[in-house]
Amino acid sequence: MFNFTDKVVIVTGARTGIGLSAATLFAKAGAHVILAGHHEPKDEAQQLVDHGYSAVSFKCNVADPKNVAGMVKFAVAQFGHLDYAYNDAGIQSPVTDTADLSVEEYDHVMDTNLKGMFLSMKYELRQMRAQGTPAAIVNCSSMGGLVGIADRTAYHASKHGVLGLTKSSALEYADRNVRINAVCPGIIDTPMVARMDDTERQEMDDLVREIPMGRLAKPEEVAQVVLFLCSDAASYMVGQAVAVDGGYTIH
Repeated sequence: MFNFTDKVVIVTGARTGIGLSAATLFAKAGAHVILAGHHEPKDEAQQLVDHGYSAVSFKCNVADPKNVAGMVKFAVAQFGHLDYAYNDAGIQSPVTDTADLSVEEYDHVMDTNLKGMFLSMKYELRQMRAQGTPAAIVNCSSMGGLVGIADRTAYHASKHGVLGLTKSSALEYADRNVRINAVCPGIIDTPMVARMDDTERQEMDDLVREIPMGRLAKPEEVAQVVLFLCSDAASYMVGQAVAVDGGYTIH
């Protein structure tokens, strides 16, 4: 469906879920893929290599500037340049009243979801700016970046912030051949969902009942949109927040 032959792509949060699905689809479309994750996705990269695709892994804490700078440097050392990036790394926040959310938990969520997004873009854009060739970045926000849901203060704040980063940077680079957009997934059937506790599971079940399509999304349904946004088919899309949520945010 898409052709990314010999293009170089960084995917953060690539060990599971949407990140792994996107890395897999990019590889199958001919790209050289760097799978990055806080827990290095060595096995996942090797499985792609075993199937004849071009993939390498990199251990990266996206909240650490040195790690992120090293990730981009590693990508260029391996493949010579950087064409695309899908910044997927993120964590959930505990279900709790805002007044009861600890400062430590708030900082942890913001460090990963928002600071990590900023750092990923900072170093990816430095490389893309230096190259001066067409490139694209897709950031993972959430339907939680478009609406509010009670008891998820830190997560929703971080995901709203991702859209602010996306739109502002998209304006900076729109005339410099770097397109920046975001995807806003709804409730996806990922390991993060599987790890939910009973309270979180009940909240999720309640949300699913409000989704017009009446089901969870598959990771690849979001990953396909990521590839679309990087492809020439989306050549006039800049600064968009594309909801992939089964209709939740419009019902």
